Amino acid sequence: MLFALCLPAVALMPEAQASNFRWQCVTFARSFSGIEIRGNAHTWWEQSAGRYHRSSRPEVGAVLVFKSFGTGGMRLGHVATISEVLNNREVLITHANWTGKGEVDTNVRAVDVSPSGDWSRVRVWYPPVNDLGRTAYPAFGFIHPNYEG
Repeated sequence: MLFALCLPAVALMPEAQASNFRWQCVTFARSFSGIEIRGNAHTWWEQSAGRYHRSSRPEVGAVLVFKSFGTGGMRLGHVATISEVLNNREVLITHANWTGKGEVDTNVRAVDVSPSGDWSRVRVWYPPVNDLGRTAYPAFGFIHPNYEG
């Protein structure tokens, strides 16, 4: 349902251009969720303070904000939109630029592996290995699009 929100933008591009389009996670999450925050993914949490409701509870349409991590692509953080809540520690996410080359991964698993169940450590499905990745990524929590302060 939510995925359809970003499809019109891609559908309007000429076919050759659409096939070359490469999403960044922040551009995709903003288009997909309607949360109007700009800048690197790791800055979204602080920018959302007082503008959007933030929590450690997953909800469809919310954006999971990952902290900066390591030296690769995660040094700027990452954002992913919740497309389905399976239970309080497992969700399906739709996000861009995780597997590389600006690709969109639709409805892939993300699992809370934090000791206290607060979504501060998350493992994410990694299509090239067809399984959850081994790394537990640090996360801030969820920004919910249905509230602006």
